[in-house]
Amino acid sequence: MELLRPSPPNHHHSAADLRHSLGLLGPHPSADGGAGRIHVAVGKSMEKTLALLIWTFKRFGCREITLLHVHRPSPTIPTLLGNLLATQGNEEMVSAHRSKEKEQTERILLSYLSICSKAQVQASVVFLESAHVPKGIVDLLSKHGVRKLVMGAKLDNCMKVNRRSSKVTYTAKNAPPFSEIWFVSGDEHIWTREAYEDHNSLPTLFHPIVFTKRSWSDLSLRRDVSVMPAYDDMGLLGTESSIMDDGCEMGSQSSTSSKDSEPFSYAAISMSSEYCIKDEDVRQILSDWLEDARKEFERSKIETFTEQMKCKESEFKALEIYNRIRDLEVARLCEVKRRNEIEDALKTAKQEQEVVTEQRDEALRELQNAMTTATILESHAHEAAHRRDEATEELKLIQASIAALQFEKQKIRQQREEALSTLERWRTFRNMSQKCDKFTSFIGDIPEFMEFSYSDLQIATCDFSESFKIGQGANGCVYKGEMLGRTVAVKKLRAPNMQGWSEFQQEVHVLSKMRHPHLVTLIGVCPEACSLVYEYFPNGSLQDHLFHNKTGSPPLTWKNRARIASETSRALFFLHSSKPEKIIHGDLKLKNIFLDSNFNCKIGDFGICRLVPEECVDFSIFRRNTELKGSFRYTDPESQRTGELTPKSDVYSFGIIVLQLLTGRPPIGLIGDVKRATMGGRLSSILDPSAGDWPMPMATGLAELGLRCSEMNARDRPELTPSMVREVEQLHVAEERPVPAFFLCPIFQEIMHDPQVAADGFTYEGEAIRGWLENGRETSPMTNLKLDHLDLIPNHALRFAIHDWLCQSSQS
Repeated sequence: MELLRPSPPNHHHSAADLRHSLGLLGPHPSADGGAGRIHVAVGKSMEKTLALLIWTFKRFGCREITLLHVHRPSPTIPTLLGNLLATQGNEEMVSAHRSKEKEQTERILLSYLSICSKAQVQASVVFLESAHVPKGIVDLLSKHGVRKLVMGAKLDNCMKVNRRSSKVTYTAKNAPPFSEIWFVSGDEHIWTREAYEDHNSLPTLFHPIVFTKRSWSDLSLRRDVSVMPAYDDMGLLGTESSIMDDGCEMGSQSSTSSKDSEPFSYAAISMSSEYCIKDEDVRQILSDWLEDARKEFERSKIETFTEQMKCKESEFKALEIYNRIRDLEVARLCEVKRRNEIEDALKTAKQEQEVVTEQRDEALRELQNAMTTATILESHAHEAAHRRDEATEELKLIQASIAALQFEKQKIRQQREEALSTLERWRTFRNMSQKCDKFTSFIGDIPEFMEFSYSDLQIATCDFSESFKIGQGANGCVYKGEMLGRTVAVKKLRAPNMQGWSEFQQEVHVLSKMRHPHLVTLIGVCPEACSLVYEYFPNGSLQDHLFHNKTGSPPLTWKNRARIASETSRALFFLHSSKPEKIIHGDLKLKNIFLDSNFNCKIGDFGICRLVPEECVDFSIFRRNTELKGSFRYTDPESQRTGELTPKSDVYSFGIIVLQLLTGRPPIGLIGDVKRATMGGRLSSILDPSAGDWPMPMATGLAELGLRCSEMNARDRPELTPSMVREVEQLHVAEERPVPAFFLCPIFQEIMHDPQVAADGFTYEGEAIRGWLENGRETSPMTNLKLDHLDLIPNHALRFAIHDWLCQSSQS
């Protein structure tokens, strides 16, 4: 057993101040001699050890002590599944855990040495590893002939030492007779175990040992000994914890050799003084024990009952631990079984991949033999090169492809039903045309666009009965009617003037040429009555649901509102991107957005829309309007001031509608309220509670979009682009269903609408990969390797799967 002591520090002023604060300005400890050196048993609790050291410094006023520490290896090892017995772990795991425990013990002991150094007390450490801490302490006392030991003890409820404690009892009973032990609790001395034999039989002490200078990393805690360095690595413990230079000897005044070459010197502890036990002390101790026994007799029954309850509780806890261990074993077996199943599945997948690879090679050979021209040869070579990657992706998308095929089947069935309905409608129309004078075609190239007579509208609406009226506006009334075997909405304008007739022709001209899922469908017209026949919307307009709720249906949920915002943006983008003329709606508001039976929105009322040639959209002379007729609250402030109608006028109206969908409030002062709530982090306070609990990421995204679109200056508003439409669409799609990773473009990180396969085998959004290649790049965006060629192949299977997934998300 090696006893090592580091040299004391040179900080005389700070150490003296610390000793003064601890009350250590007593006699110099050299009077006790080397044989009377104080040993202190320290543990891992910093708070208890600090109190024990302070009591020792005050009690003995010593300048040299030895710290005894017995390290008990942990019987368990922490893992992700709980604590594992060390005997059940593998050697590498146990070794790593033991190394970690030793590192923690080293740091704790270094902290204790730093405390002694700051108190100008020279300390050394004796370290032992034992599974039984009290036995380890007794072994150290016997091996080193320790005569004076200070160790901690627990107090019972009556502020007396708990001698039934295993550590106190074992140490007091088995300690060598020459050892005197002070038991201390906190800063109170509670009991002393006196030495009761002479010390002639003390074991021989170790001779001094001299170590040469080396770094702390070369020293390690061994099985029964710890060598503590001269604070080489104590810099983290404070500036006052720095120790004397490497060449200084412990406790000596000599400095004959240089600091760079002189090694550390340490001395072993010697013991020469003797203690004798006195009869008076023995009688006093026995008297104290008898007194304690009488006082504790009254509590014996209660303590016995308490111990019994503790034993039962311990048995119950042991049973719980056993059950947990059994559950963990069952879980481990299940995990092993699952792991084997996964390995079998991987093996099967590899075999299937090998089969696909063989099929691809065979197909490649057949294609090469069948090629006759250089163009066909190159085309088939590219196709064969990508077939493997396509086959791999198709394996992943097989379920999605089946769903897509089912959707296509359902769509074809629906088209068939629509075709049969159209055929039946034409038969009805032919029978009616034979009875009526004549039906003339208003637009020759639209077969479903029909012209009705005034009498047909009278029959359909019971002569425009008030009971059939479903709406009324400044320009006319809307009636519900039955025509051609279906329910329709008949919009009858008031007595037409030149301007009214112009608006009538404008709306007929636009709706007869436009077909979009989110634009109203024009069924026919009646020029005689200046009336339009539309498809019927059973859920009325968006304004009816946000403010009046005339339909009596429940309020719109946040999912429906987010979807309506997305569908409105797609419809506006379709109008603004039409060719050869862009269409500006000019009167977009809640009243002109209608909802069908599935709450899908459709934009109507194109009476004051403007057709602007694409090449002239940036010139105000083609945008000027003599009189703006749109609703004042939804009209672009810049258009009100200049009289110009631009695509960004519709963007402003769209922004107001988005904010109304969020808040359910009228447009007056709405922009300022939302902006203040967003900047103050109080957006949730102005959201419409009838819509349910809005997801805050979606609500924040829609609020920011609405504020950007409703900027006062048109230059600050965004344009309706495909990326902006996708952004609005993904706001509600991402919240409803998680997007599969293979639906996202690796470049844009957005859902792909035009998936294209490049030469590297990865699928990208067509716009993204074309922009990548047009910038002169010939490398893969994913692997950074040069591409074999720059051709792109459409991924139809993935496109069908994405389309089906988006449709299911919208329906849910």
